[in-house]
This record gives sequence, structure tokens and C-alpha cells, in this order.
Amino acid sequence: MSNDLKLDEFAPSDLPMDMGMEMEEKTATDLAPVFDVPVSISAVLGRATMSVAQLLQLQSGSVLDLDRKVGEAIDIYVNNRLVARGEVVIVDERLGVTMTEIIKDGDSQG
Repeated sequence: MSNDLKLDEFAPSDLPMDMGMEMEEKTATDLAPVFDVPVSISAVLGRATMSVAQLLQLQSGSVLDLDRKVGEAIDIYVNNRLVARGEVVIVDERLGVTMTEIIKDGDSQG
């Protein structure tokens, strides 16, 4: 018979005092050390699959059929991780993206 206890068998008073520090509410200033860390952001309009032979036949003016419909939300990735969906917008004659949905862990379907 084992005397090992599962974590859920501990009462809150049994936890070490320094563990209580981790449960305090965090603020934006707590993240200050990572503010300058660069991230890669991608807005994916759609995807297509083709053979190498089809790829080699593409030329200027070729149309590539994507898996999205007009008006369908685009995927927004941060460091190759889906974090949001959004819409393409025009800002000062440049393309931009407005986020319409934030993706929580486990909610991504794509």
C-alpha cells in the first residue's frame, strides 16, 4: 500500500506559503520583461493544396483557388499558433486585420 498523496488530497492550509504568492492576480506590469520579445504574426486568407506539377504551371496572372469563401473570417496566427479570427480592413490605403473572435485553448477547429 502506497502512502503517496494526490495533489487534490491536500487542504489549502497544507500548501507551502510561497505557493500562495502564485495565486495572486497578475497585472500588465508583471509582463513588462516580455514586452520587447518579437513575435511573428500571420493573417491567413485561405489555403490550397496542389501537386508540384500544378505549382510549376503557375505564372503571373494565375488564379489560385483558396478554401475560403468571400466574407468568411481569416485566421490570425502568432508564432504559428491560432489565436484569433478576423476580417480584412483597409486603413489609410493599406490592408489590415480587425479581430472578431479570440480563440481560447482547445477551441481551434482549423
